[in-house]
Amino acid sequence: MRTKLSEFDFELPEELVAKYPTEYRDESRLMVVHKDTGLIEHKVFKDIIDYFDEGDSFIFNNTRVFPARLIGRKEKTGAQIEVFLLRELNGEAKLWDVLVDPARKIRVGNKLYFAEEEEEDLLVAEVVDNTTSRGRTIRFFYDDEQYEFIDILDKLGQMPIPPYLKRDAEDMDKQRYQTIYAKELGAVAAPTAGLHFSRELMKRFEIKGIERAEVTLHVGLGTFRDIDVEDLSKHKMDAEYFKIPQSAVDTVNKTKTSGGKVCCVGTTSMRSIETSVSATGLLKQAEGWTNKFIFPPYDFSIADSMITNFHLPKSSLVIMVSAFAGSELIKEAYEMAIKEKYRFYSYGDAMLII
Repeated sequence: MRTKLSEFDFELPEELVAKYPTEYRDESRLMVVHKDTGLIEHKVFKDIIDYFDEGDSFIFNNTRVFPARLIGRKEKTGAQIEVFLLRELNGEAKLWDVLVDPARKIRVGNKLYFAEEEEEDLLVAEVVDNTTSRGRTIRFFYDDEQYEFIDILDKLGQMPIPPYLKRDAEDMDKQRYQTIYAKELGAVAAPTAGLHFSRELMKRFEIKGIERAEVTLHVGLGTFRDIDVEDLSKHKMDAEYFKIPQSAVDTVNKTKTSGGKVCCVGTTSMRSIETSVSATGLLKQAEGWTNKFIFPPYDFSIADSMITNFHLPKSSLVIMVSAFAGSELIKEAYEMAIKEKYRFYSYGDAMLII
């Protein structure tokens, strides 16, 4: 029987979309969903430590979001153009895959200029290729050799907070739209389940003896792209870079073979580890690109619990969560979340499925 997109639709009141994070990372609300009994509990995020013991493992996605949104002006006309960096194609040549808006105003050969408010231009870009109706390939140039390219992005770029927040990025977002353990630069969206972890909570994990494994998946816009087919077996995910180091493999497999619990922090971590499973059902080292799309029915191999936020209707994220916990249980949990006024999406509350 085919799994249909329409099964994952629901009505979400606009006021439940969290435009800003809670004051403290670990004090968002936490819904705990028990797969075996169907029990649903209401907690605070920092209570999550009570559900795990010494020797259990958490898998974190350590990708780091970069300031991917640039506002420039077009040569001659001075028209304002937004450039959204998607993926570096060639670091030495400063060649990038980007989206531009408004796309209709940009042609191959056009130059764009970027500056800090009224300052001199720090960065120039030339469009070298058209790839889609909105997509472009752009080459960047700059003169000041004291800067690395990422330094210029830090000066000129805005954090790429999701458009459904319906506001501009603020200074606060540079810190809060980033996990405290972010290391590997390359994401254009945050792995939002990890935004709830504070340094204090991580220290409590360490004291309790809960192990920590880090993988990398550079979250791209493909994770959030609308699914436009009713038959989910026909949906194709955009490929995203991932890496599972041997250190993560050793930590996770030690927990699994000793009978401990493995908790995956977020859907991106889950996609990474499910991309690289050995014939014996253990995690294995890997690096490359994954376009894995997880939808019901699906047999998970590595993690037996996961942390996730509350997601968009008909998104690949809510579909994966439904595959993990069961569609009916997630439907019930989401109905309860709406009734209890949980906060949704990137800056919203969290769910622990155990």
